[in-house]
Amino acid sequence: MNTDCLPDGDDRKQDRKNDAEILLLDDEPLLLRVLALALNACGYRSITSCANAADALLRLDDAALPPIELIFCDLNMPGMDGVQFVRALGERGWQGSLVLISGEERRTVDTVARLASAHRLDLLGQMPKPVVRAQLVELLERWRTRQPAPGPGAQAGEVEPGELRRALAAGEFVNVYQPKMAFAGGGIEGVEALVRWQHPVAGIIYPDRFIGVAERHGLIDALTQAVCARALADASDWQRQGLGLSVAINVSMDSLRDLDFPERIAAEVRRAAFNPAQLVLELTESRLPPNPVVLLDTLTRLRLKRYRLSIDDFGTGYSTLAQLRDIPFDELKIDRGFVHRAHADPARGAILAASLGMAHQLGLRTVAEGIEDAADWQHVQRLGCDLGQGYHIARPMPPAALPAWVAARNLSGQAR
Repeated sequence: MNTDCLPDGDDRKQDRKNDAEILLLDDEPLLLRVLALALNACGYRSITSCANAADALLRLDDAALPPIELIFCDLNMPGMDGVQFVRALGERGWQGSLVLISGEERRTVDTVARLASAHRLDLLGQMPKPVVRAQLVELLERWRTRQPAPGPGAQAGEVEPGELRRALAAGEFVNVYQPKMAFAGGGIEGVEALVRWQHPVAGIIYPDRFIGVAERHGLIDALTQAVCARALADASDWQRQGLGLSVAINVSMDSLRDLDFPERIAAEVRRAAFNPAQLVLELTESRLPPNPVVLLDTLTRLRLKRYRLSIDDFGTGYSTLAQLRDIPFDELKIDRGFVHRAHADPARGAILAASLGMAHQLGLRTVAEGIEDAADWQHVQRLGCDLGQGYHIARPMPPAALPAWVAARNLSGQAR
């Protein structure tokens, strides 16, 4: 590695959080120095500054050195630019956190942020030039407090289909539930069921590692049935405790192509003695086919049975208007990418407002995903959305915790 990429400071006698290996990538020497000094002032000492992306990749690939855990990356650089560098990180399967630093206009930086997410990178945030110390401190605190400790047997990548079959047979899948709160009045109206795999060795495994495998290997129906049965049983338990909530489950397109799917759902609903009108079936828009005619039979019969249909992740697909016209949805969930920080981003704000207006004109109930803070809540509330969902309201929780959480919420008042 040449002299364009040198360590800034060699003190390794700090506590664990300050021992983190940080890489700075920018072709402006002054910015590198200012950022390194600001990080030093925050207690971070293991900092490497690189003036070009090629040297940064050499540092990342050097197995003799400690792995880089956090990267601050400029976008507009000679040689390999920031977009190419982000692609290289994705190709390497890099597991650290990334901060984009740029003087480019906001929409360009947002596009690179979406690209980083598409490469499955952990995007911590964005910072404009010149760097504002208060924003840096906020990013570092967020990163420090959320760094997960790797669990025993933790692995990256998708699981093996044989292991998934074994887990289904062993009943290792569990549900957690994230509440949906009404903007008018602040009451909890329902929950979304989110599946987790409670692996006996690796611990909790999240859906991104097994849903695709289940769909490709003919296991998604069994998984959906297990999630639905568990969700209905939990919801019935809550009803017996005086907590009447709707429950939403995610449904794969592969399941909906089966003409017997409505009967299988109806059997689960009868077994749980659950009100069909309180069951919401969420369909991800990005997976809806351009020509949904093959699904109309199943979806229409589900609506005739009084189940509610929700189009999930609205705004992320391609045939949105035709789908809203052709499929009998009665709820629209707006993707978090158009909700979080929409108050500070004119483009997001315009898309959010237009989506809500169109949904209400079509008579659809609206749910805003990604309500992460009070500013998100207040902005979406002003726009007239019906329900909100996100970490500002509650994180997903096990079924036994929900009644106590709702009771505590009611005692503390509904003000957001």
